[in-house]
Amino acid sequence: MRLIFLLTLIPAIAMAEVPQGPPNAGFAAEFAGQTRADALPATPVKTEVFARGLRSPWGLAALPSGQFLVTEKAGRMRVIGADGTVSGPIGGLPAVAAGGQGGLLDVAISPRFASDRTVFWTYAKPMPGGAVTAAARGSLGADGQMRDVRDIFVQGPVSAGGRHFGSRIVPDPDGSVWITTGDRGAGDRGTLVQDLAATHGKVIRVNADGSIPADNPFVGRAGDDAIWSLGHRNMQGAALGPGGLWTIEHGPRGGDELNQPQAGGNYGWPLVSYGINYTGSAVGSGRAVAPGFLAPVYYWDPVIAPSNIAFYDGSYGPWRGDILAGSLNPGGLVRLKLGGGRVIGEERLLPNLGRVRDVEVLRDGTLLLLTDDGEAIKVTPG
Repeated sequence: MRLIFLLTLIPAIAMAEVPQGPPNAGFAAEFAGQTRADALPATPVKTEVFARGLRSPWGLAALPSGQFLVTEKAGRMRVIGADGTVSGPIGGLPAVAAGGQGGLLDVAISPRFASDRTVFWTYAKPMPGGAVTAAARGSLGADGQMRDVRDIFVQGPVSAGGRHFGSRIVPDPDGSVWITTGDRGAGDRGTLVQDLAATHGKVIRVNADGSIPADNPFVGRAGDDAIWSLGHRNMQGAALGPGGLWTIEHGPRGGDELNQPQAGGNYGWPLVSYGINYTGSAVGSGRAVAPGFLAPVYYWDPVIAPSNIAFYDGSYGPWRGDILAGSLNPGGLVRLKLGGGRVIGEERLLPNLGRVRDVEVLRDGTLLLLTDDGEAIKVTPG
């Protein structure tokens, strides 16, 4: 009898959820594994400081040369050398609205950077009456100057607050560019996120020159043709993975979401949420799900305050195909294992690293994490 008892305990221990504290809202999941997935076996990792001395860094992009582009919120873009040295600011960038959560945000390179030298970035663009999230492109010269700079997307309408700019930018090998926007805080009280004439709280898809792809879901319908999906709160993470684009967004108290945005899909903010308002009151209808809204692939309650995500395609076998998400609160790195398009396991790593702002998978299978402390940390799994 004692042997049978021990054998029945072993699976229960292996399938325990990640320790994370009690939920804020406590809604029931819509399907098994939508939240608090089984804890994955712990991964041994080694860390080393690769670069330091950055000021409020936000976005990171690997260059074919072994160097990296990095953005700082105040409006500077720099190059981190293969040896970890940090250059002076790259010239030619536009002015940014640096304040609150705004500033110079994400950076990415063209899939054909080696031949076209094209760089894309997102930023808080100053406008009369406030600021908007914008996306721009330019050509990086060998002399460290950005040339032929122009916007390829400008959010509208203008908002006066300093919250929820998003934003990530993901060039697609098909020639389109994905851009995520935040609700600019308006979603907590207003209707812009559900308004197809506004680009608040939307996934945006444009061509690399800023024109509109003919197969966007709202082309020829009322609204902004650049919109791919709506009903998002503040997406600060996006990456291409199985089936296309995946995004991750901040909820309020609870309700951080991982989504695979579908063409024309409505993800419900601010009418439904798996979280509650910071005041403790209900969000919108007070429900987590409702007809007409798509449910997240996965959600967290309490939050991880997600930054960027990456799909691991490196040499460490146990991680291959997993999602790696930076966390701002409680900090560190979150690993998600997928199966059948859903999350089947979760691991929390490096909890003492602090606020992780970006995640880059390198060609040698290691990671480079960008922290709010101004460091780039190399992480080796296994």
